[in-house]
Amino acid sequence: MNPLRWSYRVSLLAGFVVCAGLIAFALYAQYVLMMDPCPLCILQRVVFIALGVVFLVGGLHAPRGGGRWVYVAVLVLVALVGVGIAGRHLWIQSLPADQVPSCGAPLGYMLETRASHGGLIGVLAKVLTGSGECAKVQPILGLPMPLWSLVWFVLLGLWSIRAGMRRATGARR
Repeated sequence: MNPLRWSYRVSLLAGFVVCAGLIAFALYAQYVLMMDPCPLCILQRVVFIALGVVFLVGGLHAPRGGGRWVYVAVLVLVALVGVGIAGRHLWIQSLPADQVPSCGAPLGYMLETRASHGGLIGVLAKVLTGSGECAKVQPILGLPMPLWSLVWFVLLGLWSIRAGMRRATGARR
């Protein structure tokens, strides 16, 4: 089966499978390769999970006409959020050692005590500023993990656009 000829439904379900595989690899890297995720890595996982959920719901729903573009728009928006987080992570990793932000409180602690950190938005703002642990480069096949995330966010965003451009012919796709 040629992936360029897949229906809208199959394309979105394939996007879900890719996202599930990426989360499975992230868990493998954490628990088998012992690569502890930093707060920005965890946020990137959340974005992959969100993408996977939208791909799954869109693939199961598979609306006709303009309805499919609603899913595409949401997928592209979520992918762009992921690109932003991964880009920020790469920027932190590129800083000289003397400019790396200091390590802050662990994410779990900040979430438990979020009232004293300005609520959930305050915790998110602190996480996005990055910390010393986010500057640690943990390569996979020679490339840093956030670069792989960035590549996958771009590919998944483009894949969703390509799926939306698929023209329905006859049967519901």
